[in-house]
Amino acid sequence: MNQETAGCEAQRVEPVRNFSVLLSPTSRGARLARLLATEQLRSWGIPLSPADQIVAELANNAATHGRVPGRDFRLTLYVVGDTLRIEVTDTMGDRLPRLCAPEADIESGRGLLLVDAFADRWGVTPGPPPRKTVWAECAMTPSPRTAPGTRPVRTSSTART
Repeated sequence: MNQETAGCEAQRVEPVRNFSVLLSPTSRGARLARLLATEQLRSWGIPLSPADQIVAELANNAATHGRVPGRDFRLTLYVVGDTLRIEVTDTMGDRLPRLCAPEADIESGRGLLLVDAFADRWGVTPGPPPRKTVWAECAMTPSPRTAPGTRPVRTSSTART
């Protein structure tokens, strides 16, 4: 075996794992998104929390705010390296989500606040029309600055829009 071949064998390339499914933009579709994501993450050996909560919130938003009769939303999960990326694509691209504090007496409107708290990063990617994709990323291993079992504290400089 020559040195070039030995170098190639020494490099271990992790496969990119992904899962994608179309679901109806209903409360049943949002619930199914969470259940399917939970089972997929379990089959990959990935911790369920906080990804299950992020999927639940993004899928519920797609069913509630991104609903267009006759058009499904898509849930996609990617694992690249030590990062899990969750994407929910709906067909209401003209209604981009905004992170804002709801009024105290309103029972809903806190979904993106939860996504912001649970995810390491999140954002919105517009298009192609009429679609938008709301995505969130979670590191599957704690960063060196973060003690095991805790989430990093965000400051205004690390917040996303």
